[in-house]
Amino acid sequence: MPADLRSLMDEPTFRLTPLASVDEASLAAPLAWAHNSDLPDPTPWLEPGGLLLTDGAPFLPPHDAAPGEYVARLVDLGVRALGVSVGILVPEVPAALIEECARRGLPLLEVSRETPFMGIIKAVSDATAADERARLERSLLAQRRVARAALRPDGLSAILRELEHALQTWVALFDAAGARVLVPQTSGVPTALEEHVAKAVGTVLAGRRAAAARVSLGGVGEVMLQTLGRGGQLRGVLAVGIAGESFDRARQDLVDSVIALASISLEQSSTLDSARRRLRSGILELLAAGVTGVAGDTVRHLWGRLPAEPIRVARLAVARSDDALDTHPLIPALEVVAEKRPGALFFAEQGEHVVAVFRDGDDAGLFEAAAPHGPTGGVSSRLGWDDFAVALTEARRAGERSTSRQPVVFFDELAGAGILGHLEQTRAHEVARRILLPLGDDVELRRILEVWLEHNGSWGPAADELGIHRHTLRHRVDGAAARLGLDLDGFAGRAELWNALQLTAG
Repeated sequence: MPADLRSLMDEPTFRLTPLASVDEASLAAPLAWAHNSDLPDPTPWLEPGGLLLTDGAPFLPPHDAAPGEYVARLVDLGVRALGVSVGILVPEVPAALIEECARRGLPLLEVSRETPFMGIIKAVSDATAADERARLERSLLAQRRVARAALRPDGLSAILRELEHALQTWVALFDAAGARVLVPQTSGVPTALEEHVAKAVGTVLAGRRAAAARVSLGGVGEVMLQTLGRGGQLRGVLAVGIAGESFDRARQDLVDSVIALASISLEQSSTLDSARRRLRSGILELLAAGVTGVAGDTVRHLWGRLPAEPIRVARLAVARSDDALDTHPLIPALEVVAEKRPGALFFAEQGEHVVAVFRDGDDAGLFEAAAPHGPTGGVSSRLGWDDFAVALTEARRAGERSTSRQPVVFFDELAGAGILGHLEQTRAHEVARRILLPLGDDVELRRILEVWLEHNGSWGPAADELGIHRHTLRHRVDGAAARLGLDLDGFAGRAELWNALQLTAG
């Protein structure tokens, strides 16, 4: 342990006598250093946390330092205590100095003339060095234990238990979806901090990049967060509680070692993960080809049964970051969901998309897990496994109608949209785009035509809504009719234009 005022005062050879403000907290506070100086203002050469020694010269001519200013400077810097030697330059500690130390709460010690300052300085220095050696030895021992733990069958769980034991604080692991991973024989997050920690973990995972952060937990503590895995392939977050004291270098080194070992452990499984992803994609092709029996048997042997009928098929995509790797960003999160509920969700990669299958009415946590990634795409209507190819087509077509306001579209919504919904199913929007090609990118003209049609071709109300003259409106509509080759004086031409505008909206 480092030296403190209590250990120095208990040493009989030092003959230290407390004169002011030596309370229990001051006695137990560790001393980072001890140094002597007779300068009237030694603070430019000092650091916080130490014991300053003087023989009283600052308060004698030619310095004549004012005790109030002298003590104020020491307190402002964070000096822990002041020791004054008597019987060499001053017969006793100045009364004004005792009064100022008591007023400002600075512990003041009288040092006997027989006590060499060097003895006190050496005692503090030796204790500090011994404490640093002890910390280093503890750190090396803890790192050896962590390294051995990594070789156990439950390597990741074992190193987390060793980390918690070595740091004497709580340690928690969160998966790629932000959910707690229960690790046996660890204390986990304190109940009062669970909500704060979960929110902080969610924020780190939402960045989708490898990151380390130190977060204040609503004034009740701090947590250090470190992602596991690489950018675009985050496997989870390690959370380490920081209570009462900051992490010293030894503790930080130990945490860094655990992060490195955990990351290596996870990366070593990347080859197996790649094979699993390719197998899932192969099963998806079997399902699309109607070979449901073989696909179902394969899935049952590896992951459990396929979701029960009736099913829905989701086809989702997310924006990839610049450093994203080959794995689709949704895959790690969906693996966590699937492991928690075997048979509730099947998923596989299909190019830049992920296809996920779930029972109608139970998405198995699919959309909650995908939400942090900002997915876009479509979801089929409720069908059976024999109609999987149809469901996949419906999901793709629904996804083609997704917008920023409605990033995920259900096919039911399209099918329930009347004639336009039917036209959408037959990809009539492509024909609609060709019909409107003569208008080019004239957004204003499209708006004029939509408003005019919404008013059933009535010139006055449409012109009033648009804020233009009726003659101007008629001129723009007639010009559009000529460019499109449509007779807008009759219902058929107006209906064709209306459908084309609606099918190409957004």
